[in-house]
Amino acid sequence: MYSEFGTLPPPAPTATLMADLQAAIAEDLRPNLREIDEGGKYPRAFLERVGAIGGFRQGTPTALGGAGNGLRYTIQIMEEISRDCLSTGFCYWCHTVCAWYAQTGGSDFLKQEILPRLTSGQMLGATGMSNPMKHFAGIEKIRLTATRCDGGYQINGALPWVSNAVSDGCFGAVARIAGTDGDYLMAIIPARSSGLELGDGGHFIALEGSSTHNAIFRDVFLPDEWVLAAPCAEYIARIRPGFMLTQSGFGLGLVRGCIDLMKRSNDRVGHVNCYLEDGAERIETDLKQTQETIYALADEIGCGDQAAARSPRDLTRDVVRARLSTSELALRASQAAMLHCGAGGYRAGSIAERKLRESYFVAVVTPAMKHLKKVLHDLETPLS
Repeated sequence: MYSEFGTLPPPAPTATLMADLQAAIAEDLRPNLREIDEGGKYPRAFLERVGAIGGFRQGTPTALGGAGNGLRYTIQIMEEISRDCLSTGFCYWCHTVCAWYAQTGGSDFLKQEILPRLTSGQMLGATGMSNPMKHFAGIEKIRLTATRCDGGYQINGALPWVSNAVSDGCFGAVARIAGTDGDYLMAIIPARSSGLELGDGGHFIALEGSSTHNAIFRDVFLPDEWVLAAPCAEYIARIRPGFMLTQSGFGLGLVRGCIDLMKRSNDRVGHVNCYLEDGAERIETDLKQTQETIYALADEIGCGDQAAARSPRDLTRDVVRARLSTSELALRASQAAMLHCGAGGYRAGSIAERKLRESYFVAVVTPAMKHLKKVLHDLETPLS
């Protein structure tokens, strides 16, 4: 059984949850790793089991039916999953960030009717925020347009990537509001909406099992009750720290998996591995420091229902730095794991080979490292 998270043992309910999670990983995830990675199997049964044991409730306030433990525990659950399979850890993130949208938005319908289904795992949530996040960073143009109509909006356009998308689920997205001076809305979109088509998103390195699709909108009617915020500039600024910080969970989990791999390799050829600069102990020390920073930020954000102690700009700056450090550490750890395993790791289908591929996803998923560096530059530039 894996060790406890962080520097202190978690409260008893969380310890019980982690034991249940480890059982689910052993029984429903590890036996399917190759099929997920190479065959593109979507781990739906595992994700639904995670929901059944309470794994999606941790970052949701108790007032909305959640456990109220905050984003620290969401991140730690993601770590445990990603220690074995980053693709599935990413799916977990997509689902929990969709719940994050619902619980922090302005729609009572979404909070009362959809959020409980998300936190229980009865409905699977996805995210289509790659394009909007790049747009708001000045990297690419927004792909969706919303036109006001009676009782809601008609949406047209196409999203290149929606991850963890299933036909009976939902996903978060942003659209430009037609006829306004640069206003946008953010909403949760039911995947079964008439006029919405989920298509082939292409093949991905280490992400074949993530159920990533493109989404084509042809006069899709979106009722007002599904809208999170319109206009949504302030709302996105508020949710962005949680959006980015929780991504650290799958990066940290990958690093932990690499450390496991390095230690197992040391049992066989440690007399040679000792000459490598990035050894297991050094990576583990850097991991603990990164975890401490990320957990502190997660505690500051909580469940997103508490008054902010500082400005969103200052909080976002520290979150971006932490998220960037996770990407950098993931790249270092996966390279170190490959070097420790040597020729055995260089074989196609080895764990080290998969970890190396997975680390590049941590570095390129929105926000990618170059995206994060641009955002950090903008945040560190004094306001005029």
